[in-house]
Formats: sequence, structure tokens, C-alpha cells
Amino acid sequence: MSDALDTTREFLSAHAPFDRLEADALEFLLPRLETRFYASGDRITDPDHGPAQRFHIIRQGRIRGETPSEDEQISGKAWELIPGESFPIGALLGRRPVHTVHRALEDTICLELSVEDFDRLRSRSQVFNDFCSRRLASLLDRVHQGLLSQGMGNGGGGSGQLNTPLGARIAKEPVTCSPDTPLRTALTTMRDQRVGSIVAVDGAQRPVGIFTMTDLLGRVALQEVDLDTPLQQVMTPDPIALADSALGFEGIETMAEHGMKHICVVADGRLVGVLGERDLLTSNPLTLDRMVRGILRAEAVGTIADHLREVPRMIGAVISQGAEADQILRLITRINDHATRRVLALMRRQHDINGIDFTWLAFGSQAREEQALRTDQDNGILFQCEKGQEDATRERLLPFAQDVNKALDECGFDLCPGNIMAGNPECCLSGPEWDRRFSRWIEQGTPEHLLKSSIFFDLRTIDGDADPVESLRSQMLRKTAFNSRFRRQMAANQMSIRPPLGLFGEIRSGADGINIKLQGLTPFVDGARVMALAAELPATRSHERLDQAVASEVLRENDARDYHAALRYLQMLRLRTQQRALDAGREDSNRIRPEDLGTLEARVLKEAFRQARKLQGQLAVQYQL
Repeated sequence: MSDALDTTREFLSAHAPFDRLEADALEFLLPRLETRFYASGDRITDPDHGPAQRFHIIRQGRIRGETPSEDEQISGKAWELIPGESFPIGALLGRRPVHTVHRALEDTICLELSVEDFDRLRSRSQVFNDFCSRRLASLLDRVHQGLLSQGMGNGGGGSGQLNTPLGARIAKEPVTCSPDTPLRTALTTMRDQRVGSIVAVDGAQRPVGIFTMTDLLGRVALQEVDLDTPLQQVMTPDPIALADSALGFEGIETMAEHGMKHICVVADGRLVGVLGERDLLTSNPLTLDRMVRGILRAEAVGTIADHLREVPRMIGAVISQGAEADQILRLITRINDHATRRVLALMRRQHDINGIDFTWLAFGSQAREEQALRTDQDNGILFQCEKGQEDATRERLLPFAQDVNKALDECGFDLCPGNIMAGNPECCLSGPEWDRRFSRWIEQGTPEHLLKSSIFFDLRTIDGDADPVESLRSQMLRKTAFNSRFRRQMAANQMSIRPPLGLFGEIRSGADGINIKLQGLTPFVDGARVMALAAELPATRSHERLDQAVASEVLRENDARDYHAALRYLQMLRLRTQQRALDAGREDSNRIRPEDLGTLEARVLKEAFRQARKLQGQLAVQYQL
């Protein structure tokens, strides 16, 4: 008996989540597991047998769903299970029958636990309960922690700190003064306290200004300002402040957005601390502030390109400190937005476009704030003009737009293969022209046409007046919400790209691997877009669209949780793949080989693809496809 328990213990130690069970939970589990043999072809579970009664862990062999219908394939309910995997967790938690027959694909041995002991194990083990209630997210946590322990990026040691509240990062009281404090006194305080900034506060301790060493150089020394000058005349007024409950990554994102080194942290409006970039990025800080300021002050496109080449190394440092994939994509997009705006400013000097009121638009991944390390351009122009002056205005703008596209290409944003760029006359339109174009797609577009134009339905202002863009978006959402034919066509397009799963859920990889962007991310991005357009959801980011779909009762919360986890894993996998491709000088930055992943990651990848197929299945049922 002891030998059998030791053998079982050794087996469980190689498979999640059992390899991390608490010691007392493992000792509870081991003697209660029963070993059962199933010959090839035997049924293990059956929907006709009533609520599930036993928890199964495959020790040897393979199990699959029995001859699933095409609907089951679309929904993701059919799969193949291998040693170390377990079932039927959802049925046990829901006290319901299984949805499909589990049949032994070959001679199979299972370790089994009664439903009563399954419940007891959940109450004894936080690890096991977490795995049962959020299986994919739990496995993804394991993968993420493994990457951190390996020092993924430029170092480890900061596990999760970017997802801890800012208040937890404050190590000392902020150095403050009143706005009318003489500059000499403020500088003396900064010297004595050995700090690089001082915050001016009002009587209620609310921050009203901040003065830093950068301000000392630019506003005092170079301007030869008298040291008896009140601080309020040289400080930066209305400093950006975040609540102490905000996450560390929000601080980094805010610094990137505004090109600053410090942020004020407040509790109920009262200043409680000041944090700098090095307080948040303690592992290999790469001076995000220096990069952003360098981009904003660049006087040549080549200088912008030089700064952008630092992004992969900086992102490695952010990953190593626990940032989530969608947070990292937003940070990359923020930096790219700064680069785009600076290119626009430089190109304006070279073209006679004064007097033209226009907005530079981002489509696709930049609009969704989901840009990875390698990306191409998807942009356009919305301009305002008198009726009948559209062609003349466009003629003035196109040379400028084409030079911007070339400059962005020099910065590392590849020219769009589909020519969705502002330098294309079809993407440089007046507000009414854009409205007519969207209306034509919505009311008359063919499925093939919509497949090519779906990228336009993600749009965001990068530079210029945002009001015309928001007006265009509102009109578009109203039209899509009331056009069932259009929504059905968009849903059908979402089905055109299928996750690379075989008949029974096995990953199918071609000779050149899997395109993780096209075959993994696209089903989620397209699915979230369809839900947003159908329910008039204003969000553009995919994760935010899923959240709004739940709030609007378009999507169940449990399903959204699984989609979030799958999408974040695929986004992180793409980032890692691109990092490695860039390091090796390869162009195939979106291709992976499943055989190169470890056992745990291969399991997560298969589950992520299953979730993509499940999302497609839900849309197929909703739109009767």
C-alpha cells in the first residue's frame, strides 16, 4: 500500500494543480483516490447517467468526447484529454450531468475521487479550489510565475509588484511646502531631505503643484530666476495624482502618457506620497521618462526611431515585474502614440496644410491599444471642409499623409500591406465621406467586403479634434445595433478564422508552426468587436469590450472570465515570441511551434484555443450560422 501511495504521489507531483497542493490536502487526497481501469472504447461518463458522481484524473491513456457533432466542435465542448488532466470539474461543481460522453480512446487508467471527497478537498485546499473555480486562469498564473522565476525579460525579483497598490509602494512621507514658499527655501528642503521633487499643497494637503530637478534647470537656472521667487511661479501646477488604491502599472502608464518622472499619490484627495519611475520599476529601470521626453523633443525622424528601438528591452523589464499582457500592450501603444504625434508635428513643418482642420485616426490594434512589439500601420485622416471642397482639401493633405506614412515606416511601423493608411485617398476623407462609407458597409456590404474592412470599425483619435470621431463612432454604433443583417455578416466573418484544433481538440500545427496572431488572437478580437457593435458598446479595447458585454448582459461573467484569461495568455505568448524573433533577427515574429512549449504551456495553449472556439460557437448559435 505504501509503495502504491508513493507512486501516486510521484505522479501527482508532475501535474498541475496537484504538484502544489498543501501538504495536509495531499495527505487527505492520496488514500482516497481509487485506481480504475477502462478498456479502449469504454464509456467513463455519460449525460444520461445523471449528475456527475466522480472526479477523474487520467494516469495513463487518452480520453476524448464521443463522436461530437459539428455544433459541439464549434462550441469547444469536444476535446481530447491526456495523462495529468482531470474531468468533469464543471459538472461536479454544478451538480449536473456532463455535456458529452467521455470515452477511453485507448486502454486507460484513472485515479478517481467521490464527489463528497471532491468537495472536502476543495474546502481543505485553496490551491485546488482555485484551480476548480478558475481553471484556465489558475494554469495561466502558473505559467506567468514560471516566466518571472526564469527572469523573463531583463530580470526577475519584482514578481507582481506592478499589480500591487501604489499605497503599498510608498516608503516615506512626501516632502511638501506651500505654493508661496520662496524658491530658496524649497531648494534647501529638497537638499536636506535628499529628494528630487517637492510638492506644493493647500491647507487640506491636496497637491496643487510639483517642482522637480528638471524644473530647476529649465525654469530657474537657465532663466536666471531670483531665488526669492514664490514656488508657485516656477512649479508645474495641477500635478497628475492617482489614488493610493491604483495599481503600480497605472502609475507607469500615467508616466508614459504624460512624459513625467513623478506622480502624486492621494487618499481621498490628500497627498500621501510621491513615487518616481525607479520606485515602480525597481528591476532594471530604463528611464521611461527619458524615452518619452526624447520622443517628444526629437527634431528628426531618425531620433524617434532610435528611442523606439529601446522599447523591447524596456518591455522586458516591465514583464519581469509582473505586468499583465494587456497592460503591456497599452504601454507600447502609449509610446507609439507619442511617436506618431511627434512625426505628425515634424511633417507639418514641411507641408502647406495650415488652416485645414483634420484629425489623425488610428485603426486596428493601435485604436484598440493592443499594439505588440512588431506592428504595421493602420491609420487615416478625417478632415473638415466646406461642401464641395473635399477633393481640393484632400489634394493638399495627401502629400503630407504619405510623408507621415514613410516616416512611420522609418520608425519601425511597417507600411500596411492592405494600404489602410492616411496616404491612400480612400483613407483621407471628410467627416460626411467617412459617415457615408461606414453606412455603405453596414447597409450594403458583402461578407467579403466586411472581412476586409472590419479593421475600420476599431478607430481612435491620435491627434486633432476628437469630437468628429466620437460623433462618427456614435452614428456607426446606432446603425450597427439596428441592422441584424450586418451583425450576422460580421459574426460569419468571425467564424472564417478557426483556432488550430483538430477533430477532438488536439492542436494542429503546420510545417511552419502556428500564426498566433491570426489563429489565436483574431477570434477573440473579432468576437469582442461583434458584441460591441451589436450592443452599442463604446469600448475599443478587447478586454474592456468583454467587460461591457457582461455589464450589458450580452455575455455571462464566467465565460468572460475564461475569455480574458485565454486572450491574456495568447497576448503574452505573442510578446515573448516577438522578443525572441527580434533578438534572433527573424521576421516570423508571430509564429510559434507548440512542440517548443513545455507540458504546462501546451495545456494552457490548447485550453485557450478551446475558449476561442467556444466564443465562436456562442456567436454561431446567436446568429444561427
